[in-house]
Amino acid sequence: MTTQERIKEIVTTNPVVLFMKGTAQFPMCGFSGRAIQVLKACGVEKLTTVNVLEDDEIRQGIKEYANWPTIPQLYIQGEFVGGSDIMMEMYESGELRQMLTAAV
Repeated sequence: MTTQERIKEIVTTNPVVLFMKGTAQFPMCGFSGRAIQVLKACGVEKLTTVNVLEDDEIRQGIKEYANWPTIPQLYIQGEFVGGSDIMMEMYESGELRQMLTAAV
C-alpha cells in the first residue's frame, strides 16, 4: 500500500481525523495544540489523530495529499478542512461545530 493509499484509507474510514505533531494528550507544537483545543471546544468525542512525527512518509505524504504545506490538517468525512488558522476562523463563525455535528 502506498503512502497516499494509507492516508486515503485513514481519512475515509474515520469521520474526524487530525494529522498533527504529537498526540491529543501531548501536542508537540502550538498549532497542533490549538487545533486540539478547538476540536474539544466543539465537543468532539470521536477523533482520530495521526502523529506525523512517528512516520516520515505520512508527514511528507499528507502535504501532497491535500496540496497543503503545513500540519496540522483536519479532515471531516474524508474532506480536507484546513489547518489551525482556518479551524479557528470556522470555530469562531460556528461553521466548524456544524460540520462536526453533521459528521458524527
